[in-house]
Amino acid sequence: MKHVNKPIGVLMMNLGTPEAPTPVAVRRYLKEFLSDSRVVDLNPILWKPILNGIILNIRPRKVAKVYQQVWMDGGSPLLVLGNRLRDRLRERLSTSEKHRFIVEMAMTYGTPNVETAAKAFRQQGVEHIVVLPMYPQFSATTTAAAYDRLMASLKRCPHWPAINLLQDYADHELYVDALTSHIEAQWQKQGEKRHLVFSYHGIPKRYVTQGDPYKARCEATTAAVVSKLGLTLEEYTHVYQSRFGREEWLKPYADVTLKSMPSKGIKAINVISPAFAIDCIETLEEISIELHDEFKEAGGELFDYIPALNDSDRHVDLYERLVLDNIKNWM
Repeated sequence: MKHVNKPIGVLMMNLGTPEAPTPVAVRRYLKEFLSDSRVVDLNPILWKPILNGIILNIRPRKVAKVYQQVWMDGGSPLLVLGNRLRDRLRERLSTSEKHRFIVEMAMTYGTPNVETAAKAFRQQGVEHIVVLPMYPQFSATTTAAAYDRLMASLKRCPHWPAINLLQDYADHELYVDALTSHIEAQWQKQGEKRHLVFSYHGIPKRYVTQGDPYKARCEATTAAVVSKLGLTLEEYTHVYQSRFGREEWLKPYADVTLKSMPSKGIKAINVISPAFAIDCIETLEEISIELHDEFKEAGGELFDYIPALNDSDRHVDLYERLVLDNIKNWM
């Protein structure tokens, strides 16, 4: 297949992962992650002693044990499943008759990093890059942090390619269709429709007060899926998980809410976490193990997690559409 134009780069960006499920590797990862002011915006004079003196001496051992529970052959679930999605998108885009695409994945923290992806692009003559954040709902703590990392990597480059930065796809038609299909498939598999819990990764409430659109974008996703499924207010719940520290985060909190459900007569649930494109420690451990156990201990009877879209056909459909729609005016 002959392509007249130069190849187009597609850069898929996700959060990051330790290179191994060991305290040393986790400490290195957490230091980079928690040193980003997008993630923790406290005064460095106050934050660095806490980070280096307390958190990095306690958390790595605990987090490493969690990673050991979900680690896969080839790396963490985020990396392995992300690479599968990357490979499937490469295959799909290779059928294009107009363009040749070079698809790479990079992490904001850890490896593979953006410098590795940029080198692959340069070697193949890429002059245009579509940057696809693997965060369905925009937040300064995730999407903007990824773009900060990308721009920082370009500081030393004398020649920049044209770059198209996607914002998010929280209520994109194909994304909503994919989530809806995933939920319906789970209901069919288990032979019943259950109360549906939408659990999103939380952020400090203060960030939203200061203008971060994340909460609104999460609500847009839930509203679109609920409408597509035709659910009533009594048939679903919207919550936020993964809070850290003493500051108030977005509410309602997932753990508090799920523990209260059985006493209200809700004893059979499905949980889906639309904030995650790829299953990772927050879904495979925090939801599937921690929240599961807390719900059961409170009197819950049936709890099943609905996996992330991962490398499913509909996820590939969505990413292909996002790429193709965003290069229409380029060439």
